[in-house]
Amino acid sequence: MNPVIGLDVSKGESQVQAFLDKGQPYRKSFSIKHITEGLGSLLEFLKEVENSAGSNQPTVVLESTGHYHIPVIQFLEEQNYVYIVVNPLISHRAKSSSLRKVKIDAVDAYHLCELFYKEELEPYKKRGIQLLNLRNLTRQQESIAEVSAKTKLQLHSLLDQVFPEYRGVFGSLYSKVSLLTLLAFPTSQAVLSVSERELPKRLVHYV
Repeated sequence: MNPVIGLDVSKGESQVQAFLDKGQPYRKSFSIKHITEGLGSLLEFLKEVENSAGSNQPTVVLESTGHYHIPVIQFLEEQNYVYIVVNPLISHRAKSSSLRKVKIDAVDAYHLCELFYKEELEPYKKRGIQLLNLRNLTRQQESIAEVSAKTKLQLHSLLDQVFPEYRGVFGSLYSKVSLLTLLAFPTSQAVLSVSERELPKRLVHYV
């Protein structure tokens, strides 16, 4: 036998459907939460299907859902189960060939099982929890860098309007000393309001 379990993953939970072999669905579908108890129930079901399929370990098939499926695949990796993450375009093409038009989680899990027997799907390349976390951190870093770049452009635009003379005063416009100085003297009028003797004394506190 070639058992498979289809998971229709959504936010915080998954719908589960199993097949013992092609054309042989096993039990009715059910849902599990992405919490310790729910994933524990999934593990029990995986072992039940394995026993019913003659000790053949089932493959788990799920659709890529951004970050919703990450807790599930981390759990599957910890339990040493083979899983396949399907491109949504592939699963959508398979679903669109059916007569149904309304999304039903139970039916979607069923279709993922059928897709396993129709397509030559490759197991997901295990990346490990550390690498997955690193990938997420990298994406966050890129997002922060993009926000930083936009903020710098906005600052340039504002300075050109209210204090164009300020650019070029410091080697680095975004250094601590430069930004603290700009905070204290946001306009040229603010600088002129301080005497030449007092200004260096004020700036020395920022170094």
